[in-house]
Amino acid sequence: MLPAATFLKKKGANKGAISAFLISTPESGIDSIAISIALLDPIMTVVRPLAAFLTAICAGFIENLFDWSKKDAPLPVDLSCPVDSCCDGIDCPPDEHAHHHSLLEKLRAGVRFGLVDIWGDIVLWFFAGLLVAGFIMALVPNTFMQRWLGGGISSMLVMLVVGIPIYICASASTPVAAALILKGVSPGAALVFLLAGPATNITSLAVLVGILGKKSTIRYLLILSVFALLLGLGLDQIYNLWGIVPQAVIGKAADLIPPSIKEGGAVILLLLSIRPIFFRIRKKLHKPKTNMQFQSGFPEIKKPE
Repeated sequence: MLPAATFLKKKGANKGAISAFLISTPESGIDSIAISIALLDPIMTVVRPLAAFLTAICAGFIENLFDWSKKDAPLPVDLSCPVDSCCDGIDCPPDEHAHHHSLLEKLRAGVRFGLVDIWGDIVLWFFAGLLVAGFIMALVPNTFMQRWLGGGISSMLVMLVVGIPIYICASASTPVAAALILKGVSPGAALVFLLAGPATNITSLAVLVGILGKKSTIRYLLILSVFALLLGLGLDQIYNLWGIVPQAVIGKAADLIPPSIKEGGAVILLLLSIRPIFFRIRKKLHKPKTNMQFQSGFPEIKKPE
């Protein structure tokens, strides 16, 4: 998200728009929604993107109240071809460009983008999230989670402190949140983790200072924290009023699918994951070596004859 936020900043987007983009994008992506449907319950699946949308709108509005840019530069529209870059969108009119490819070619490009590009970007983090969720389920006692994170403002604050500094993407945070709820963490505390984790971490905050500035970054954190806490408390009230036990409904959407389809889907998912994981690992292991030269700045010492 940070490269995209930097791009928007260079193209003239104001700070409020960038803040809203950084908060809403992780939670409203089709990947995070699909994983939420599979691993969470219907209430969490609906509330998660709505909470991110509300927080993003308020953060952008408040940011623009404090720091309104008077520059009214129009954003350039990208009209380049998303199928195979046959047209840059500048030298050909949009009406002509729309007929460059058939419907079948566009469908192939869309499927390739979803199965290769999007899944390739999140596959490592998704399996890392599953691994962390497995450790939580196997090693963390239920009584510990229920005692410290079972609900209330204190559990929200703990999840906020945990979620802000660590780096975890929206896809990886979903199985972790599901495991936490099954262990006794309140849905509201899990929502705080889902909102704060993907939107912040120590590294991104350092970059945000360069993009938004110190004051705007502080406002970004404060608004995100306040809304995450309020929405988390509100979500717990919904479960309490409706008498819903979170542990009884989390992940039950998968029970509607026949076991044969689930097993076949798991096999397909693993097959689709082999290639991007292999290339990611190979890229990490075979980084290009660079020759480093140091110059001390001291005059060269000649050897005595």
